[in-house]
Amino acid sequence: MLSFKWAPSWRAGLLACGLALCGPAFAVADTMHPDGIQAAAPAAGPFGLASAPVEGGELRDKWLGAEREIEAELLAITLCQEDRARCGSPAALRLLGIVDEAVAHDGRARLGEVNRAINLAIRPASDLALYGAVDVWRSPLALLAEGAGDCEDYAIAKLVALRVAGIAADDLRLVILRDLGRHEDHAVAAVRLDGNWLLLDNRRMAMVEDSHVRQIRPLFVIDRSGVRQYLDTPLLADKVPPAASSAGLMKLALLAGSSAPAGHPGLSS
Repeated sequence: MLSFKWAPSWRAGLLACGLALCGPAFAVADTMHPDGIQAAAPAAGPFGLASAPVEGGELRDKWLGAEREIEAELLAITLCQEDRARCGSPAALRLLGIVDEAVAHDGRARLGEVNRAINLAIRPASDLALYGAVDVWRSPLALLAEGAGDCEDYAIAKLVALRVAGIAADDLRLVILRDLGRHEDHAVAAVRLDGNWLLLDNRRMAMVEDSHVRQIRPLFVIDRSGVRQYLDTPLLADKVPPAASSAGLMKLALLAGSSAPAGHPGLSS
């Protein structure tokens, strides 16, 4: 049976992301970081930055509910995969169709097919517009049934589809970052391939290596061990925008139930 045991807590306060439809895709550098330094060697996680566990708070409680839904859906997907003719879930069959197309390819092409298919299957919409509320978490099958969602909904669906397609949980992450150009928070799926981390964005069909992005600040990373907060995050940008991003970063820190990240201007006392 498939297992998707990402430990509790991981939606790390994507309120701004949901309200803003996650903004435009981040900028992409050609081959080097904007400061002219050659991209670093691949590290254990996206961006190769130190991180610390986030424990407790609203974040953990929300993830426990989402985790239960995802586990139940993975059971339904497995049963449908074993006997599609008797599958009673159109959304599960739709996800399996995406997986079928993906597993027909190997390596980067498999990942790219999942990214492309999920992007095309879902219409971007805010939780406020869809449900009259903010920060509503959608499980993958609920998202496919609705046909609309925001950035973290796309990212969750991609992670589940990639697991069903045979990608190891150790090679999957959800990354929460700050779009410095738009002053918005954003979520993407991250997948490790041949030692490099590729970011799968809901507004970009092409996958981008973590070392090639700019105009973002990594905030949180989630894997099977739980949610972790980046400790000393560099500004991956040509130019640091005004301190308008401080309020959003503080909101993320508070929702995560932790102190402000080290190195974030305007957050430390």
